[in-house]
Amino acid sequence: MSALRPPTLGPIVGHTTPTSCRLWMRAGDPADRGSQLSEDRRTIGVLTVLDERGKPVPGDPARSAYFRLHREYDRTGTFNLGVQAGLNTQDHQNVFALQPDTAYRVKMGSLVLDDAFPNDQSVNDAEIARRLPPADVWSEDLAGLPTEAAEARFKTFPVRQKRFSFLLGSCHYPGLFWKKKHSDRIFGPMLQRMQRRRMGKKPQFVLMVGDQIYADMLNKAIPIGLADTFEEFQDRYFGAFGSRNMRRLLRNTPQYMILDDHEIEDNWTQDAINSDRQKRILFNLAIGAYMSYQWSHGPRNFDGRLYYHFDCGGFPFFVLDQRTQRYKDDEPGLADNHMLGRPPQDPVREPGQLNHLLNWLSEHKNDSRPKFIVSPTVFVPNPVLTTRSDRHKDKSDSWPAFPETRRALLKHIVEHRIQNVVFLSGDIHCSNVARISFSGPPAVKALKAFSITSSAFYWPFWFADGEPSHYVHDSKKEGDTFEIDAARGIQMDYRAGSFTQKDNFCQIDVDWPQRKIGVRAFGKRGDLILSSTLNLA
Repeated sequence: MSALRPPTLGPIVGHTTPTSCRLWMRAGDPADRGSQLSEDRRTIGVLTVLDERGKPVPGDPARSAYFRLHREYDRTGTFNLGVQAGLNTQDHQNVFALQPDTAYRVKMGSLVLDDAFPNDQSVNDAEIARRLPPADVWSEDLAGLPTEAAEARFKTFPVRQKRFSFLLGSCHYPGLFWKKKHSDRIFGPMLQRMQRRRMGKKPQFVLMVGDQIYADMLNKAIPIGLADTFEEFQDRYFGAFGSRNMRRLLRNTPQYMILDDHEIEDNWTQDAINSDRQKRILFNLAIGAYMSYQWSHGPRNFDGRLYYHFDCGGFPFFVLDQRTQRYKDDEPGLADNHMLGRPPQDPVREPGQLNHLLNWLSEHKNDSRPKFIVSPTVFVPNPVLTTRSDRHKDKSDSWPAFPETRRALLKHIVEHRIQNVVFLSGDIHCSNVARISFSGPPAVKALKAFSITSSAFYWPFWFADGEPSHYVHDSKKEGDTFEIDAARGIQMDYRAGSFTQKDNFCQIDVDWPQRKIGVRAFGKRGDLILSSTLNLA
């Protein structure tokens, strides 16, 4: 057994509830990158919960635990504190219990074990635990590891709340050559915002809604900077999550992430893997890395699917996977395009992502509090070009190319009278806020919905895309009204504003008693760029 070492990457504070928190890390030395650790070594994570002063608490074995760092996930692993018992526990009686709305400090590290049977997959957790001393023997050593490299801090969510805040952003371009530090700059002000109180509370989590890495730094057709090996995808994550400011942010507040195209390849659709062997290999490498570095510290509540839902103090969120289930078939027209997966033959027994989303909306239809749908690609506004013809819509990388998916979602919202649906997006390197309205019978007209876009954390090529004039501002005036139900005269329109191309993140402040959502965009130095208020129904 080796000496205790701090994480090579992490810790990352992941999915949090009132009584649990999923914590992530990667083991190994920097020299292990690329070649990885030898296959005859096992890596084991170990953590301990510290007291308020950052000191270990002796004599409490429930505060410390071992956990697996899996080879198949690039020596990364998670421990669900407050739920998981650990390798050294045969039952759940020794689980350290977390209290709602309470701050905690944890130190994490790793051990390397010689493995006499490296190819024996039957070696289970109990057998590994038999070889290890009690985890609390490492508590003093863990407390002594460097804070910047090994300590995670978080606050559990409250059970119920009326007001709360969170941060939203996307698109972390890595920066080229001497500008790599510029890419990391904005995460410093983000951490500062997380430590400031508003409405009596600090923001409770960060939502990163796509392009946390750029596997294709220049263009998918340009081989320079194009990740197409395991080592190159690994390097993208080390560059992003290991940068100074971002690493501090990731270990000091709960994070929720979802992929968009640049975690794989620009404008990715799943059709590519059916016709191109190299694309299939690329996809497997990209998703393997994504699951290791992003998906694994999320809620993971749909049996290995990448989409998920979570709740913060009674406010629900549904996070969509719009890439690994996106299909653009070659049939003429738009009817065969599917944003959230092809329709299942038996949606009751085998529901697809769209079915899960609609069922989730129905579960919350009697509660008019905001319901947040995370859509990495922008729900509205649409690009101006897409208003010209179906051919232009089909070329879109966003919702205009998938009208049947959009219609099914909006029809469900209208038919079930679901108030205050809020779409949260990134992707387009142009932040904005849109107010969605409906025409039709009086009950339909009374519905309100909204779209908030925050993008980009860092994007130096402002002249290449994201120009506000490229997007529809008023759908009625610009011919972008969307037909939901022609027979009943039900349509969707929107008005968009508060556009900015500056590098930014948004703070979303929800005040349910006042029926308001405040949206503020902050720049790379923490300066306020713009502010909007959404009046809820």
